[in-house]
Amino acid sequence: MDTPNKIYNCSRGTISYRAPEGDLKCEFNPFCCKLSVYDWLKDIPDPLTHDLYEVRFKNTHKQIFRNSAGQILEVGDIVVVEATNGHDVGIVTLSGAVILPQLKRNKIDIENYQFKKIFRKAKAPDIERWQDAISREHKTMIRARELAIALNLDMKIGDVEFQGDGTKAIFYYIASERVDFRQLIRVFAEEFRIRIEMRQIGARQEAGLIGGIGVCGQELCCSRFMSDFKSITTQTARTQDLSLNPQKLAGQCSKLKCCINYEAAAYIDAHINIPRLRGPLETEDGPAYLVKTDTLKGTMWFSFEQNSMTNMFPLDAIRVKEILKMNSKGIPVANINPRKEPQLPEFMGSAGEDSISRFDGGDSPKKKRPRKNRAYKNNRKKTNNG
Repeated sequence: MDTPNKIYNCSRGTISYRAPEGDLKCEFNPFCCKLSVYDWLKDIPDPLTHDLYEVRFKNTHKQIFRNSAGQILEVGDIVVVEATNGHDVGIVTLSGAVILPQLKRNKIDIENYQFKKIFRKAKAPDIERWQDAISREHKTMIRARELAIALNLDMKIGDVEFQGDGTKAIFYYIASERVDFRQLIRVFAEEFRIRIEMRQIGARQEAGLIGGIGVCGQELCCSRFMSDFKSITTQTARTQDLSLNPQKLAGQCSKLKCCINYEAAAYIDAHINIPRLRGPLETEDGPAYLVKTDTLKGTMWFSFEQNSMTNMFPLDAIRVKEILKMNSKGIPVANINPRKEPQLPEFMGSAGEDSISRFDGGDSPKKKRPRKNRAYKNNRKKTNNG
């Protein structure tokens, strides 16, 4: 039965609604889950991870917990888990053997690491308290920004995440320099009456928390699958012959796009086979200047006109190396441009004899009579009148 009062919360991947009985229901929405992982080892038993579950909280915040009580849990269950102080509420997003790569990526030793516990599946009072805490997050973030500005702190509060029991909040902030926010924490504690935790993040992490759509039309990589952010330089863009336009190279976080690194290794390997030119190629027809290079195809385009893209012709990188060897010996190369000017095909009809010009002037074109000049008309009138 479709419920008209459904509330979609994409930051946590849930759908909440009021049942006809008045109880608040909350369900997992797998189509809105940041940093989602495909369980390609589903239903494969693993003794090492049989009691380990990945639990998602807000946005990209995830942790792995141990089901020490032996409860029957499945992906999508809302559970109450252990926190540093009190308890938290999250959603089970992963279980089974596929957790091992996640532990390896986070450098967690499964034998020696002390995993926090999963207490139980969330009951109606737990969900009510959890949703009430979620409803306070946006107002708290706006007020926290106002307080930070009033204290003249050079920082930006990007997001606020409440703990499931509503007794603690994590304030994610961005700052270019070290910030002394001890006074800010005291003000926050008096204002919101909760425990405060300040957690610094970068600009790319903020984009992953907030999410959005990139210029490619897809969800941002940092919120969809990326968790490790490597440094990106303009030299990587130069390697791929990209235009050094800040507006095109920058993402929504105002930093260089992460996708610039995706094909950088392939271009670096391809550049090994491309010769470096310090001047034009010496030919019998004159100097040939390099105009552009297709790195992945290994093709270099030349023109006999300097700083011009007219009458370009391609040469293979291997052929260019041979020409450079001959030029180093003082020998100019002949027949460097084997490319001929393309001839436009003449239009022929289905019968091979019709011309497209027959459509000019209507269905039945007629030959136009030559226009007689005015002097000829005047002389003819005088002859007739005489």
